[in-house]
Amino acid sequence: MTTSHLKTVLPGPVQTVWAIVRDVQRYPGWRSDVERVETPDARTFREYTKGGCVTNFTIIGEEPCRRWEFTMDNDNMTGRWVGAFRQRGAATVVDFTEYVTAKKFWMRPFVKWYLKRQQAQFAADLRAALQAQRLL
Repeated sequence: MTTSHLKTVLPGPVQTVWAIVRDVQRYPGWRSDVERVETPDARTFREYTKGGCVTNFTIIGEEPCRRWEFTMDNDNMTGRWVGAFRQRGAATVVDFTEYVTAKKFWMRPFVKWYLKRQQAQFAADLRAALQAQRLL
């Protein structure tokens, strides 16, 4: 299993950051890597990347504005994502951790690099979405 961690400070109140991250239906509007999202029910969602990868998510824990946790699975990996959210002044500290196991042995050396890249992109897209929202 590979673990990847990202902690960053984002502009705005925790309620706003939480609302954007938690509203998976709106991901295609602000995430640069997501083409569409399906939500079969309240506990599951499915992301389709612009590259054609489909990932299934099952929510396994939620404390509004504090913690969101889900499992994830696709053809290449399986794992768990944990997001912690905390207000700090006028900003929000997010702490995202992914625990992933590659399904294909030849992918294992690249998993850490891939996760770091994905987390950085998610954070950059989220920051841009927050900044765009402040301009409206």
